[in-house]
Amino acid sequence: MEKATLTAEVRETRGKGAARTLRRADFIPSVIYRKGVAQPISLPRKELVNFINSLAGEQVLVNLSFGDGTAKLAIMRDYQTDPIKGELLHVDFYEVSLKENIRVNVAVVLTGTPVGVKRDGGILQAGLREIEIECLPDDIPAHIELDVRELQLGHSYHVRDIKVGEGIKILSEPEEVVASIIVSASAVSEHTAEEEAAAVKEPEVMKKGKQEDKDK
Repeated sequence: MEKATLTAEVRETRGKGAARTLRRADFIPSVIYRKGVAQPISLPRKELVNFINSLAGEQVLVNLSFGDGTAKLAIMRDYQTDPIKGELLHVDFYEVSLKENIRVNVAVVLTGTPVGVKRDGGILQAGLREIEIECLPDDIPAHIELDVRELQLGHSYHVRDIKVGEGIKILSEPEEVVASIIVSASAVSEHTAEEEAAAVKEPEVMKKGKQEDKDK
């Protein structure tokens, strides 16, 4: 699996005031978790922002390099941004061991043009955007691809249809929908118009029938 290296520092101070001070100095307050223990750290804002922007939703192992020469292997679990300004506020990391299985969420990427879209004019609707898996850190895929070329109108692919590599276990519910092909709005409108046209013609036939009976 791809790895990235980030510069990190252990921080002794905590609280909102200390966090604001760090941000003014262009550092982002962060935490690295390991077996229920949280270690406060900080990372350079620019370095961390560039890293997050490069991910594009994919999973990447991170080598956190500290000033004392030590390093910790981790994955990024979550990050918070200011809801108004959009500025990065905080990042959570989880330390991992190359010899221990971990649970992570991995993005599902749909590939190909479904036959239900190309031939029947349907619309591809994405369902579950990511699934939870369990595996060794080195086996974590950046993302999981699902080929939807054979997906037909009115049909769906579920988590159970996803194939993963050896050593990877899918933990998400098998029945969760990942992709489906639905009828387009234009097709629905056309069908409705045909039904309305048929409904208008029907009374005329009935009326004619009654007239014929009267003539008899």
